[in-house]
Amino acid sequence: MNTGTVTRADLAEAVYSEIGLSRSDSAELVESVIGHISGALLKGENVKLAGFGTFLLREKNERIGRNPKTGVEVAITPRRVLVFKPSQVLRERVDSSLSPKR
Repeated sequence: MNTGTVTRADLAEAVYSEIGLSRSDSAELVESVIGHISGALLKGENVKLAGFGTFLLREKNERIGRNPKTGVEVAITPRRVLVFKPSQVLRERVDSSLSPKR
């Protein structure tokens, strides 16, 4: 089992292997899907992929933080953050893959 990072090239290769599109069409499809997801998030929309999870945008208010080394208080500006919430199906699949095999 490969425990490294899955790249765009890995995804394109999986599409090529499993669906049978050409390598260039597979890479184009992966780029298109990532582009659509990114575009929706940039417009402020949440993205839900059934059986996988939801990409949520959250607004964080301004708050006071503290530098852990010096203890100096610093104002942290308000910002939008991207959060991924896995679906129950994905959680169960990951949990079952981590269970000891008997």
